[in-house]
Amino acid sequence: MPHPPLADHLLYEPHPNSALLDSWLVSTNSLTRSILKKMRPGDESVAIDVILNPPYWEFGHLTWFHEFWVHRVGQASSPSLLSDADYLFNSSVIAHRDRWAITTPPLDVLLEYNARVMQKTRELLVKSIDAEKAYFIQLSIFHQDMHNEAFAYMWQTLGYPAPFEPFSQAKLATNQASSYIHFPETNVMIGSERKSGFIFDNEKWSHSIRLEAFDIAEQAVSNSDYLEFIESPTNQADLNPVTSPIYWKKERGVWYQRYFNEWLDFSEFEPVRHISYSDAKRYCEWRQLRLPNEYELSLLMSQKQNDWQSSHLWEWTSSPFAPFPGFSSDPYADYSQPWFDGNYQVLKGWSMYTPERLRRSIFRNFYAPHRKDHFCGFRTCLL
Repeated sequence: MPHPPLADHLLYEPHPNSALLDSWLVSTNSLTRSILKKMRPGDESVAIDVILNPPYWEFGHLTWFHEFWVHRVGQASSPSLLSDADYLFNSSVIAHRDRWAITTPPLDVLLEYNARVMQKTRELLVKSIDAEKAYFIQLSIFHQDMHNEAFAYMWQTLGYPAPFEPFSQAKLATNQASSYIHFPETNVMIGSERKSGFIFDNEKWSHSIRLEAFDIAEQAVSNSDYLEFIESPTNQADLNPVTSPIYWKKERGVWYQRYFNEWLDFSEFEPVRHISYSDAKRYCEWRQLRLPNEYELSLLMSQKQNDWQSSHLWEWTSSPFAPFPGFSSDPYADYSQPWFDGNYQVLKGWSMYTPERLRRSIFRNFYAPHRKDHFCGFRTCLL
């Protein structure tokens, strides 16, 4: 009798070697712990907000996630090292607002829980590991990377000092109008190939898309571009004008922008950031341009870095977040499937707070169209 086919997540090969996984684990977890340890007294108390989490809850959650998948293999019947961890930190079952109502363990308890879980994983990595362990360790590392980035945009929202140094910085645009790169009509492969290493389930599977010819901006929309739109007579006369970005202010005729807890001089040629999808669309309508779809932006981002200019921001696309043909969930089913409801837009690229190991042109990020708290911007296409 033939054996049943292996689950997809057991086939995400080749895997990084144990030494590399260990170095990734140490780097991401050390960063998380440094963020928490550098918090000032009182910073852990944040008002209830749909775009935030209580910082100690977020720390407990990412440790719980790692333990649940790596050491408990997704089985609630397998006990946690921390009492009531499933009740406290399972984001799939605890309502967002309730994260403020529960009694989260103190930081020293959470740090000890984190240290014990990560040490168990490091002990696994001393020896060879099978495909399942390799998958769940990578999933947990990348999940923690994403939460470290979430700490960055949460700190930006709250006006706290920067939690850590960015991994990269965008080059400033030139003071010239953005040039456009022409792509002729072509077939492109979208999604991830089998046997291409770790992927997230919303990347399944590679398939061909026919793209019409298009022209896409070599660089993202800049602060000066966006300011021109904000101050335009057309926008000012609108009954519902687009306001300036949430971290801009104007004093005595001079514009400033807030970066974490510091008000800095306005940088005209820096890619504009913290712009919602909805406002990016309004800008495009004013310019008589359009947003790229995710396939167009993927094609651009797959080109050599010298051929286009990264904004070091997540960039909005006109594509709703939807499954590719043949999609199936991986074990962490809540990663993608609950969000395929037409209420989220795909973003491509990476921000300055995304580590190199997550910077892939295939990666699909997604947010609700009103969100602008994360480090996001956009570029345009000709109509």
